Order: sequence, then structure tokens, then C-alpha cells
Amino acid sequence: MLKVRLRRMGNRNRPFYRVVISDSRRAPTAATLEELGYYDPSKPSSASRLDVDRIDEWVSKGAQLSPTVKRLVKQQRQPEAVAAPTA
Repeated sequence: MLKVRLRRMGNRNRPFYRVVISDSRRAPTAATLEELGYYDPSKPSSASRLDVDRIDEWVSKGAQLSPTVKRLVKQQRQPEAVAAPTA
């Protein structure tokens, strides 16, 4: 089964993640089919970039999203809902 999941990159104590599509039976560091974006948790939420169209295409072909990627896609689709309400 194919999964859209995070691959940890970066240095020790400074994680950086790539959003990739890969086989769920392999290790997260194994070869991937495609890189779909990135996520940097040490920066604000605007520091992530996801190719939502490509993710939707892979999901339509049967790929599953990991819980974290599902949350990131939801944030990417509704950026104005994350903004603070005006008084």
C-alpha cells in the first residue's frame, strides 16, 4: 500500500521533514516515488509547502495519508481559518 508520509531530514535537534509518497512496507528512509512538499516545525506554519493537487491525485489512486500529513493538508487548504479573528 502506498502512503503519503513524512521523511525526517535535518540535523540533530533541528528536524526538517519532506512529504513523500512511498510504500508503507518499507522504511521511511527508503526510496520514494515522489516528493510532494516539505514541513519545517521550527518555523511558523507558513514555512510548509505542500502540493495539494498531487496529494489528491495520489489519494484518488488509493494512497493513504498519515495522520500528521492529513493535519498539514487540512491547514494548507484553510489558511484563513487559522488566522486570528478580528475584533
